[in-house]
Amino acid sequence: MDALAIVILVVVLGLVFDFTNGFHDTANAMATSVATGALKPRVAVLISAVLNLVGAFLSTEVAATVSNGIVKEGDGGIQITPVMIFAGLVGAIMWNLTTWYLGLPSSSTHALFGGLIGAAIIGSGFGAVDWLNVLSKIALPALFAPLVAGVVAMVATYAAYMITRRATSRGAERGFRYGQTVSASLVSLAHGTNDAQKTMGVITLTFVAAGYQRAGTGPHFWVILACALAIAAGTYSGGWRIMRTVGKRITEVTPPQGFAAETSSAATILISSHLGFPLSTTQVTTGAIVGSGLGKRLASVRWGTFGRMALAWLVTVPAAALVAALATLVVRTGAIGTVIVVVAAVAGMASFWLLSRRHPVSHETVNVDEDVLASRRPEPVGAEEAK
Repeated sequence: MDALAIVILVVVLGLVFDFTNGFHDTANAMATSVATGALKPRVAVLISAVLNLVGAFLSTEVAATVSNGIVKEGDGGIQITPVMIFAGLVGAIMWNLTTWYLGLPSSSTHALFGGLIGAAIIGSGFGAVDWLNVLSKIALPALFAPLVAGVVAMVATYAAYMITRRATSRGAERGFRYGQTVSASLVSLAHGTNDAQKTMGVITLTFVAAGYQRAGTGPHFWVILACALAIAAGTYSGGWRIMRTVGKRITEVTPPQGFAAETSSAATILISSHLGFPLSTTQVTTGAIVGSGLGKRLASVRWGTFGRMALAWLVTVPAAALVAALATLVVRTGAIGTVIVVVAAVAGMASFWLLSRRHPVSHETVNVDEDVLASRRPEPVGAEEAK
């Protein structure tokens, strides 16, 4: 297939991934504010979308890490091709949609990196991946950032309850709700400075691999703008399934907890963006929410839910890598193989959307427990007779 056609296909697919990243990660910024009633659901996603858009323009350090720090792009290294990047994006999108449907807040960041790594290994071998950078800029930050955010949130939550224990409950709650409006906005801004950069880096990597851009250069302005708009649009679409899990199923979040979790998350993500570390904002915010639950009563966390989320985190990279590896094997057969992968990817996206309509979660039901929702659903025809 013509090289330019593949590059265009990668750009389109990259923006699709950015859109899925937006609705997959909306919960990172707004779940606790929506759960405590500090912000109405539709207002929350609108604020988050606007600030994601703004944040995308504040830094390109993370984009540089993705474009020239994960997979070798030439100049003495092993050349990665746009076809491999295309296959890597397919793997990342499919995993994002799988976990979104299941309501699991897994990492879009690690899905993307897993897809790129799987495609690069099949396409060019293990030497195509810069394993030192993967360890220093992805693996270690992924391990320590949620712990740091969790500890900070735990201490902040404990301090908040100690400071306000003599204040009237209603007055203290109202003050923290106002504070959550600011802290949630900071998380959204931080998310834009980190997650929007990743797709910019992938598109830049594609241009470098195709020979349309020099190695070591940053993203063009139109790439920054397109990625910012895509992630903002995805954020505004809601991601309600994951928002319900983050806001209601890890711990019963109160305004002091929400404020502490959001503030610690925002600080961790902004510092990491400045240093060029492409963090998983999902893992950071989840760690902060767990920390806020521990800070309240030292036991107010649903560990079963957290365990399922942690399992999803562990399998994200290999799962996305496996799908991307299979896609790479198919697209390497030529134009027909590429068409087959495109058709399969579109069919997969449509299937997840249709499945989600069977048990929808909207801005109206995001704070309603699953048991209550189930009781509202009409029974299938014939179910009463079967009883």
